[in-house]
Amino acid sequence: METVLSYRGRIVTDADVVFIRQLIADNPASSRRALSQKLCEAWNWRQANGALREMVCRGLMLMLHRAGHIELPPVRWVNQNPLARRGADRSKPIPALVDTTLLQSSLAAIRPLEFRQVRHTGEEPLFNSLLDRYHYLGYAQPVGEHLKYLVYALGRPIACLAWSSAPRHLGPRDRFIGWSLEARRKNIRFLAYNTRYLILPFIEVEHLASHILGRMAQLLSEDWERMYGHPVHYLETFVDPGRFRGTCYRAANWKVLGRTTGRGKDAPTKKPNRSIKEVLGYPLTQDFRQRLGEI
Repeated sequence: METVLSYRGRIVTDADVVFIRQLIADNPASSRRALSQKLCEAWNWRQANGALREMVCRGLMLMLHRAGHIELPPVRWVNQNPLARRGADRSKPIPALVDTTLLQSSLAAIRPLEFRQVRHTGEEPLFNSLLDRYHYLGYAQPVGEHLKYLVYALGRPIACLAWSSAPRHLGPRDRFIGWSLEARRKNIRFLAYNTRYLILPFIEVEHLASHILGRMAQLLSEDWERMYGHPVHYLETFVDPGRFRGTCYRAANWKVLGRTTGRGKDAPTKKPNRSIKEVLGYPLTQDFRQRLGEI
C-alpha cells in the first residue's frame, strides 16, 4: 500500500484514505469532532491513559482535507481557546501576597520540605504569580502534558518548579540516549522537561536547590503517571551559560550533554536565531536507554 503522509508518528496509507472517505459518507450529519471520535474508535487510537486521541486525529483529518485527499464537512463551531490569545490582551497572573521576610538558615533547620503538585488545584494561581513576578523569564502557560510544583518550608512557599513535555528534536540528548527516529517518536512522552526552576529571592539556604532537584527525581514519575497514565524515565533542562553555571543541577548529578545549535525548531536557515543553551539530563532508571529505545 502506498503511503499518503505521516502525521505525529502515524503512517496514513491510500487504504486509510479510502476508509476515512467511507466513514464521512456513512455519517453525513456528523461534525468534524464526531468524525474524529469515530475514526479514533475505529483505529483504537488512544493516549496512554486510554482517552481517544481525537485532537491529534482532527489535525490529521484537516491535513488530509487541505491536501485534497478527503472532503470534511463545514466547520460548525470555533473554539475560543484563551491559550491561543497570547498577545497583549492576555491577562497576567494576579499578584499574590507571600511572606517576603528573608529566610537565612541551614537545610537541616527547615526540613522536612513539603512538595505540592498544584496543577488543577486552588494553589495554581499562586504558582503562576510567583513565577511571573520573580523568574527572569516570567510565566508562560505550558502546553501539552505538564505539572507544577510549589515547595514549602516552615509553612511558607520557597520554590517553584514547572515540568512539561520534552522538545521532540534535541541533538545532544538524542545522541546520549541513542534511540532511533521511530523510537523517539514513540517514546518522547516518557521524558519531562524542566521549563522553570525558581528559588524565591528572599530564601537563602545552602544546598537547597540541589536537594530539591534530588527530591523531584523521586516524586515526578509517580505524579506524572497519576495525571497522564504513564511514567517518565528521563529528565532534561536547558541552562543559559551566559547567565548561570547550572551548579545546582551538576550538584544533583545531572549530566551536561552538550549545547544547542541556537536555531530552534522553526529556524528557516542554519544560522543561530536565539541564545545557545547547555543541555543537561538526568535518567530516572538504570535501563532508561532500553526503555526509551523500544519500538
